[in-house]
Amino acid sequence: MSTVIENLLLRKQKLVEQLEKAPSVEDRDRIEHQLEQINTALDFLAKPGSKNAK
Repeated sequence: MSTVIENLLLRKQKLVEQLEKAPSVEDRDRIEHQLEQINTALDFLAKPGSKNAK
């Protein structure tokens, strides 16, 4: 499970770096959407009582 979280956090970090350099509104929107999906996944995995959380 920790590998999944580590991968999500790594992807999130890379997206934040890309967001800072994004040349267009479309690129920023796409990156922000991906960040929202990652945050949702991290929230789900971190929920107490979730059968996926350790």
